[in-house]
Amino acid sequence: MQTSAAHGRVAHAQLFSGPTGSGLLPLALAYAKTLLCTGLDPNGSSHQRVAHQVDALVHPDLHFMYPVNTTDSVKKAPSVLDFLPQWRSFVQSNPYGSLMAWYQHIGLAGKQGSISVSDTEQMTRTLALKSYEGGFKIMIIWMAEKMNSESSNKILKLLEEPPEKTVFLLLTEEEDKILKTIYSRCQLLSLPLLSQNDLAQALMQNHKLSQHQAQSIAKTAHGDYYKAQQLIDAQGEEPLFEQWFLQWARGAFKAKGNKKAIQELLSWSDHMAGLGRETQKSFLTYCSGLIRQAFLTHYKTTALVYYSEYNEDFHLAKLAPFIHQNNIWQIQSALQEAEEHIERNGNAKIIFTDLAVQLTRLLHQSAD
Repeated sequence: MQTSAAHGRVAHAQLFSGPTGSGLLPLALAYAKTLLCTGLDPNGSSHQRVAHQVDALVHPDLHFMYPVNTTDSVKKAPSVLDFLPQWRSFVQSNPYGSLMAWYQHIGLAGKQGSISVSDTEQMTRTLALKSYEGGFKIMIIWMAEKMNSESSNKILKLLEEPPEKTVFLLLTEEEDKILKTIYSRCQLLSLPLLSQNDLAQALMQNHKLSQHQAQSIAKTAHGDYYKAQQLIDAQGEEPLFEQWFLQWARGAFKAKGNKKAIQELLSWSDHMAGLGRETQKSFLTYCSGLIRQAFLTHYKTTALVYYSEYNEDFHLAKLAPFIHQNNIWQIQSALQEAEEHIERNGNAKIIFTDLAVQLTRLLHQSAD
């Protein structure tokens, strides 16, 4: 990308595609900085000024579109400009953040956002003006799959007849939802998730973690930098997470044919439903990692087991015989589905009650 910018071979429409946590937005911002600094002395004051403006998301030739909706503070005709201060604070604090994290940041309260045709029309008027610095104008469309049909058609016309020296960077986590005619006009760049070693190195460098801590989190996050950051934030809660898991697992073991134990599971579900959404998600991610460690312990792959117990009365080896090839994938699938439903503002009481019932059934499943 730096080479193409240096040689002036810059496609006017580029589609960056990848899963949550792969770094689409940080990459787009780094590329935008490269383009806007083209021709400037790397050691000069102008280069430093432009780089600082891009980092602060205030460069006059750097524009953004992102999904929005009405909130308590923006009650009608929401525009990206209404949310620009929140956008800047969100990106600067969490550039790897997910779509749902953005919705929570601006207080959508269970609603879905979209990129509207009115915002697209405003973008068209903005890009028709000459660039402030005389170089590139850059439009980053974050979560481009959230464009509705009208805004997609407006964007298509711009891509067919782009304003001079304008670069469109469309970022998407759902490539198949992009209008085919838009897709065909873009240069595609697909980003994979980070390797475990690369993620661990980044965590050591950016979060000052020890190698053991970084490797442990990288294994659980599976290359998702956003999830790794969530795990770091939740590290201090792990002893409490282990306690909640123990209550859940012990209740599930006793619940088969035991009405009193079933009531204990329902009480556990009530407690979990009363927690904050981020805590609920972090707990489910923690459970997924713990189940995986129990599975590895069951099959004696001790070189991959790194879990250290917090509670004196809990031993991973005692859980391990109940996590095996006949239930591991179903348990993990149930945990992932629960986390997705929490992310989408589902009814937490129903989600955790269903999860408790599923674990009761799956833990009693035979390994043979």
